[in-house]
Amino acid sequence: MNPDHERADSPSPQSRPLHRIVSEFLRFLVMGGANTIVAYAIYLLLLNWMRYELAYTIGYAVGIAMAYVLSSTFVFRQPFKRRSALRFPFVYIAQFLVSFVLLRIAVEWIGLPEWVALGFAVVATIPVTFALSRWILRAG
Repeated sequence: MNPDHERADSPSPQSRPLHRIVSEFLRFLVMGGANTIVAYAIYLLLLNWMRYELAYTIGYAVGIAMAYVLSSTFVFRQPFKRRSALRFPFVYIAQFLVSFVLLRIAVEWIGLPEWVALGFAVVATIPVTFALSRWILRAG
């Protein structure tokens, strides 16, 4: 076998950046799923004692910290850097504001149950959150 030839199942040099982005996006979905389960569990638990807006805010804050650690280590495989750690929360502040508005729309206008509305808001913000997270963590 000629070592200059790529394996048949390995990506071509032209498709490697796309392959990397697809791999990162799939890991992002896994990380996001785990992160969402934790934040959603906190949200559901807190609904017993407070309004949905405050329950969402607290669950979301826990999710930001978890997202930075998992995004750096698991998704984008980047070392922790002070600059990215300081910039990373801005991605989730932007996502928070957009998803908060979507949450209110889902509950107040569409009439979705509070326990379903958060899922609607989160799914709608996935592509932008991935792109901004990737940019911040890769730029350092």
